[in-house]
Amino acid sequence: MLNRRADKLELLRIAEAVALEKSIDKELIIDSMENGIAKAAKSRFGSENDIKVLINRDSGDIGIFRKLTIVEKPENINLEISLDQAVVLNEENKIKKIGDEVLQPLPSFDFGRIAAQTAKQVINFNVREAERERQYNDYIDKKDTILSGIVKRLEFGNIIVDLGRAEAIIQKNEMIPRENIKAGDRVKAYCLDVRREPRGQQIFLSRAHPKFMEKLFLQEVPEIYDGLIEIKSSARDPGSRAKICVKAIDTSLDPVGACVGMRGSRVQAVVNELQGEKIDIVNWSEDPAAIVANALSPAEVQRVNVDNELKKLDVILSEENLSKAIGRRGQNVRLATKLLNYEINIMTDQEDSERRQIEFKEKTDNFVKNLELDETLGQLLVAEGFSSIDDIKDSSVEAFTKIEGIEEETANELIERAKEFHQKDQEEISKRIKDLGLDNELITHKGLTPGMLVTLGEQKILTLNDFADLSSDELTGTYDVVKGQRIKIKGYLEDFALSKKEADDLIMSARDKIFKN
Repeated sequence: MLNRRADKLELLRIAEAVALEKSIDKELIIDSMENGIAKAAKSRFGSENDIKVLINRDSGDIGIFRKLTIVEKPENINLEISLDQAVVLNEENKIKKIGDEVLQPLPSFDFGRIAAQTAKQVINFNVREAERERQYNDYIDKKDTILSGIVKRLEFGNIIVDLGRAEAIIQKNEMIPRENIKAGDRVKAYCLDVRREPRGQQIFLSRAHPKFMEKLFLQEVPEIYDGLIEIKSSARDPGSRAKICVKAIDTSLDPVGACVGMRGSRVQAVVNELQGEKIDIVNWSEDPAAIVANALSPAEVQRVNVDNELKKLDVILSEENLSKAIGRRGQNVRLATKLLNYEINIMTDQEDSERRQIEFKEKTDNFVKNLELDETLGQLLVAEGFSSIDDIKDSSVEAFTKIEGIEEETANELIERAKEFHQKDQEEISKRIKDLGLDNELITHKGLTPGMLVTLGEQKILTLNDFADLSSDELTGTYDVVKGQRIKIKGYLEDFALSKKEADDLIMSARDKIFKN
């Protein structure tokens, strides 16, 4: 590889050529050469020596040295030297002292085949590492942007993309379903992540991520690029349908019209890139009811009941609009749910009326039975917003006396009866939990009330593992279509007004506990 007859300047020319080809600092290449020659020199002079190689950046001269530490009494001649010897060795340099290091020149030598191969391997390895670091630094700043490249090859359903100075991967699950991409095709994709890995940096791209659609709109709609229109959220069913919610910062603009473009030119450009994916553009509003009415288009919504605390929306519409709101296989309402980050319950006017009547009767019966009230008083309390016995227990006398027909004495009696029932109920629930044999880990799981634990126990959900295996729909309830008929599937904890997010949080925290254990 390198020997005494080699053209010394050729070494520098090689370093410069490699640096240009790989876009790496020339100094890093020369450092790699020094390390490679040092490793080869160790095989010549002995691995017990600490070898240092210096290449002159101007002439290309190679200096090979043994690095020695100055000590009072040298014990290892390969690593140590006395002060007197060091002074002689470095007579032209400044005075040395104990603890300093000096370089002892070693004779130049011809590289044997093995030594040359060793040097070559070290240089190649260091160059590859420097190239990987350069690529990582180049692309870490391109995360969350759209990248374009040529499809190099397909591997096990994944696509390897040549970006020019690096390769990236689009994993199978990040592709648009049924998309036909071949080697040699030019593709655009969203840069999902850039990671350092043992085999080098990995650039992960996605064509299925909602952000890919958002970035395409950013490219196609100047008003979004200029900050006059803001993308609030988006949701996709890749290759099929998508929704995007936009807000006009400049109130004189029509955000939906701007995104659609003249004769649909702007949105059509995005649709073409997404392989014909249908895109619904929704106008953003401060009122979730207004957004959900737009998001469930083409269904016509009659009214929306909003629970901002639990992030739930009850959407009421006519029977003929029900299937439109739900969409094929629940696609429309599923995308709207992701877009708003609210739990959306779709129901007809009749279902809503029946639900309200059932809830009113159940609450009234609860007060009549457990607090020994007459039905008229029970109905009055429900009509005034009291939903549970705990509501009565925690209320004040003043709150009751404001209700027409309830005097102070009655108010005190209501509160007292509610407290007595609560205490008795808690004792019975504790006994029931013990009788059901619930595991202590489940009993102490944060967020589960005693009433919830009894309900779970009655369904034979007795351990934290049992609970972690559930889905949020199994807890909160859901709708399904069986033989063309939409049916309600009751959730285990539906009676406790648990939101989908709360259910998800309870299940995920249970899984985290099990994983840590």
